[in-house]
Amino acid sequence: MKFSKLILFLLLLGAALSFLYPFYWMILASLTPESQIGQLGVIPKELTFSNYTLMFSKIPIWRSLLNSTIVAGCSTLGVLIFGSMAGYSLAKLQFRGQGLLFLLIIFTMTLPFQITLIPNYILMVKFRWVDTMAALIIPALNNAFAILMFRQAFKSIPNDLIDAARIDGCSELRIIFQILWPNIIPSIITVAILTFMNSWNDVLWPLIVIRDEQLMTMPQLVTLFAVGGRAEAQLGVKLASAVLLALPIIIAYAIFQKHFIQSMASSGLKG
Repeated sequence: MKFSKLILFLLLLGAALSFLYPFYWMILASLTPESQIGQLGVIPKELTFSNYTLMFSKIPIWRSLLNSTIVAGCSTLGVLIFGSMAGYSLAKLQFRGQGLLFLLIIFTMTLPFQITLIPNYILMVKFRWVDTMAALIIPALNNAFAILMFRQAFKSIPNDLIDAARIDGCSELRIIFQILWPNIIPSIITVAILTFMNSWNDVLWPLIVIRDEQLMTMPQLVTLFAVGGRAEAQLGVKLASAVLLALPIIIAYAIFQKHFIQSMASSGLKG
């Protein structure tokens, strides 16, 4: 038994190291002089912040960081609010066409984003939201995965709790946000992390609706910086921008990973 556990531990350790090594190399290379990146091993010969300094001088990275934080933060908050309201109505309310509506929501999860790309862009033009934050935030509020997660989380809560809250005079919104939310914290954190991550990493949609550099998100600006020639084929500078791009997601996951894993393990799609 001990030998089998040792083998399993070694296999898991090898898998973890193979997954983490590219990130380790990326961070190390971003701190290595450009001339030494080609000979970079496990331990660097020299460390420098010149790649980061050069990147800061070439692009408004801090402005794009603020833009990404605003867009991802507002999108995440909106998805939590509207997704929980929709999930609650599908889980605890009874109305005509409820089953059909749920099936349609599930169906939208199977559609690739590229199918709705042109219609969404036409709507942004008609609403005059091109080159505004609204074009990045409002389309992201329609999140079928969040609705599904909240529906499953709310279905696991006894109806007696909701009935007692109604007897006490609570409105439906108060039931959702004051009574039910504290009971589904892992699901809320899971939806928040995934929504924030998807919004933060999105490149295609911002490239289409945002042209003003002062409004560009960080992934959009980093992509244009890396492939548009402004990095001048300097690998260290490109890697420095990639490290800054990945850092917020890594920090967020490291803080909330316990709740994230707990929710993913207990949110079976039942009912």
